[in-house]
This record gives sequence, C-alpha cells and structure tokens, in this order.
Amino acid sequence: MISIVQLGTVDYATGLRLQQHLVDLRKEEKIGDVLLLLEHSPVITLGRNAKAANVVATPELLAQRGVELLECDRGGDVTFHGPGQIVGYSIFDLRGHATSDGKRRALGVIEFVRRLEEVLIRTCADFAIPAKRVPGLTGVWTEPSESKLAAIGVHISRFVTSHGFALNVNTDLTYFNLIVPCGISTKPVTSMQQQVGRSLDLNAVAESISRNFGPVFSSPILWVETLDALLSCAVQA
Repeated sequence: MISIVQLGTVDYATGLRLQQHLVDLRKEEKIGDVLLLLEHSPVITLGRNAKAANVVATPELLAQRGVELLECDRGGDVTFHGPGQIVGYSIFDLRGHATSDGKRRALGVIEFVRRLEEVLIRTCADFAIPAKRVPGLTGVWTEPSESKLAAIGVHISRFVTSHGFALNVNTDLTYFNLIVPCGISTKPVTSMQQQVGRSLDLNAVAESISRNFGPVFSSPILWVETLDALLSCAVQA
C-alpha cells in the first residue's frame, strides 16, 4: 500500500529533513511506502551530477527573485522548484513492488524512474495533454514539440528511494531562465497551464497523480490527512 500525504508549501531544507526521517523509518519497516505531494518556495537545487555553470543567474539576481540555491543528493543536474509546481517525494522500498514480468523482486532504478514517468504521462492525459518520454533523456515531455513538463531525480539507499519528480502545473516559467534546466539547453520547459491555456486546480492534478500511482505500481492507495497521522502509526508500531 502507498500512503499519500499532501503537505502544502514546504521549504526545501525542511523537505530534505522530512524525507530523511521517513527513509529511516522505511528502512526500519516502521512505515510502508509513502508519497509526499507538496510545493516548495522558490529554490534552485543542484543534484549529484550538477555543473555549477548551469546556474546562469548571478547571486544578486537570485536574491532579487527570492530564490534559494541548495545542493542535494538526488541524481541529475540543476532544476527549479517553486509555487504552482507539484513536487512528489516517493519513499518506497523497491523490494515491495512487482517487476514487469509479474515477479516479486527488487525494482531496478531505471524501471522505477520509467514508472514515475508513466504516472505523469497518464496524469497529463487526464487533462488532455499529450505527453511522452524522449529516448536518452529522463522526464516527461510534450507531444510532439518535446518541451519538458516534468523533471525526475531520485536517490536510492538500501533499496529505499527518496526525492522523485517535479511537475510544472501553473509554474512561473521565467524562473527557468535562471538556469540551464537539467543541463539541457536545446529543449524548452513548459507547464500544464501553458499547454491548455488556463490555470489548473492543483488539488485536481494531485488527485490524478495519486490515482495513477495505484495501477502503475500495482498497489492500493491510502490518502492520509496529515503527516502527524502517518507518523503516529510509526510510533505505535
């Protein structure tokens, strides 16, 4: 079962601490798989493979725009998180999910990432946005223009995942001018709002994401109202 908690807006440093706490609990089998859905206040993050040159804005401009700059342990290069973007942090034990051949063995990182992409492709389809994968690149892209709708970067420790995806819903895309998104200069970044020509209800998109996790990961979904409710189960265990 995947427990889903919607948190609202959380600053990035708090999100990192929360993920690490949940990862520790998952490794100790005190909680099951958890998906956190949230927004971040404006922040540029540098993954393990990030090149500093892909942050093109000066520190003065970042300060003017109110954007933090932080390093993290996820895979990938440079990306932006901010209001109007749904960030999904998946704290999953990869040993608990059936593989593509129906057997119960640990998912590999590539298959896990492909499943995250599939969830987001289905979510975009729910809002009549054609989306696809691009060979050789990670993430979700529009069809046929290949503009990037969602970035994906994960970290795995002892089979337990953290970090996840960022789906641009109503995101202010001018923030991406501060960076070379994911180190890719040849493809633009877009949003669901830009694709459909109107602002979307973030809760409706979050509900679509949650519904699509069930069939893609062959797992029942449980909405948990608050993080405290989730953690109280761990304490009782």
